Amino acid sequence: MASEEIRNRRVLFPIPDRDRVVVRPNVVFEGSAGRELKLDLYLPQAMTRPAPVVVLIHGGPIEPEASPKDWGVYVSYGELLGASGFAAITFNHRYHALGEGRRAAADVGEVLDFVRRSGGAWSSDPERLALWTFSGGGPFLSSALGNSPSFIRCLVAYYSVLDLQEVPEEARSAVDPETLREFSPLAQLAGRDGGVPPLLIARAGRDHSFLNASLDRFVARALAQNAPLELLTHPQGQHGFDILNDDARTREIIARTLAFLRTHLACD
Repeated sequence: MASEEIRNRRVLFPIPDRDRVVVRPNVVFEGSAGRELKLDLYLPQAMTRPAPVVVLIHGGPIEPEASPKDWGVYVSYGELLGASGFAAITFNHRYHALGEGRRAAADVGEVLDFVRRSGGAWSSDPERLALWTFSGGGPFLSSALGNSPSFIRCLVAYYSVLDLQEVPEEARSAVDPETLREFSPLAQLAGRDGGVPPLLIARAGRDHSFLNASLDRFVARALAQNAPLELLTHPQGQHGFDILNDDARTREIIARTLAFLRTHLACD
């Protein structure tokens, strides 16, 4: 299947009241060292109180010229979340090569800082945030697991890499062990004495063996630590099942994810 076709695919879930979602594309804000950053906002049209925020974190590594926030999957998730009462944020981070985790993590941090300082201006609640990662974006849950700031209420990981410490040899030679540990959600979870935000993980049964092995190690550790974990499996699901597997199980997982977000973001 051509890459362009994949990038145009939308989430396989009905979006109610899609026309009532307010979209603010390419919102510009200043990051560190004066660097200009852009993100897209998807907002409910009618709100009785400030909306909780869901930040969508795409995978990687990706080509420097790519713009995932404009891909069908993230546009449609933004619309779905906005129609469901959340403020959704999509953006592009700079994870262009295995050794660029710190640079991409800095981009994620800049977006969270933007939400924290200016979310009230667009009727969102900076005290009620969720992070939702996809695929190679999983490592950027590490800071939330390591520090667990109170404003991050929950985490979602769809077919995400959650352990970088056991990677293929070619990746190990490209990244130093300390960086692999720093951006391994499993390592951050194992180092915690206290609680972590509630987690929802969606696993695709027919995904890449390395990815599922990393995810399975994370789940085993989370269960051993009695972490608040919900695991959803799609036995026949491919990597990217939410845009590739048009079936009842895909819709069940997405519906359950929305319910999980409503619960932990204290939605009305």
